[in-house]
Amino acid sequence: MDKKLLGIDLGGTTVKFAILTESGEIQQKWSIETNILDDGSHIVPDIIDSINHHLSLYDMKPEQFIGIGMGTPGSVDIEAGTVIGAYNLNWTKLQQVKKEIEKGTNIKFSIDNDANVAALGERWKGAGENEADVIFMTLGTGVGGGIVMNGRLLHGAAGCAGEIGHVTVDPTGFECTCGKRGCLETVASATGVVRVARQLAEEYAGNSTLKARLDNGEDITSKDIFELAENDGDDLALMVVDKVTFYLGLACGNLGNTLNPSTIVIGGGVSAAGEFLRSRVEKYFKEFTFPQVRESTKVKLAELGNEAGVIGAASLAK
Repeated sequence: MDKKLLGIDLGGTTVKFAILTESGEIQQKWSIETNILDDGSHIVPDIIDSINHHLSLYDMKPEQFIGIGMGTPGSVDIEAGTVIGAYNLNWTKLQQVKKEIEKGTNIKFSIDNDANVAALGERWKGAGENEADVIFMTLGTGVGGGIVMNGRLLHGAAGCAGEIGHVTVDPTGFECTCGKRGCLETVASATGVVRVARQLAEEYAGNSTLKARLDNGEDITSKDIFELAENDGDDLALMVVDKVTFYLGLACGNLGNTLNPSTIVIGGGVSAAGEFLRSRVEKYFKEFTFPQVRESTKVKLAELGNEAGVIGAASLAK
């Protein structure tokens, strides 16, 4: 009988689950709400209950599974299977996730950081085309990432490899929540794009819908800015997009020159701007890379969307 994989993508609002074949095809998927009350103490028991409930629903036994893999926010000790500092889950104290889930399900369990896990998903079944050397960058509320080299996820000495959001792109730039200045996250996350727009609007004197809306105190999102740039040719919005893609191209160029992956994959909410974003990042990427990297490293858009997390998590179990 073909053995299965179980992938879990733990987020601040929902926990997504999927049962996959060994080759990475999703066969069943479901989700539950993340209950972060009482210091997040319900999260792991809820996950165990949900797994056991669905296994009995599908008439499946623990021995049919190679293992369970999970992606989580916070600082992960992958050997011990523990998590700490996942503030959107109210996990401020050390959580013995691996020990509890293995005991509660009788299935082998592996865990890693959510951005790393999404990188594994995109590398395996998405834009990375299962190549050995792939970098994944996710542009959402923050900027995260994961680096796969020689087919293995890089973790680094303190588990901080792939923190692409904290690459410095402007040494005199905005302050970051990490305590330093000019991190990529401060200018290329969803909130970062809006921050760049506000800064440029202060000195902008021409005609612009974006400027008028900012001056009126309207709520503006990164999506609005990219749409005004692409669909309306709004002059200020185009300046914002140019600046943001310059920073992204600079970061990608530095990653390319250092690691020479076959692909740098861009995902997350901001990447919904699609080819309009990708082509501009690629233009700057080519400006900041030397010829051999320019010719061998591709800049691509993520393909898996929301499923990158569960697919990548399942691959941990392999």
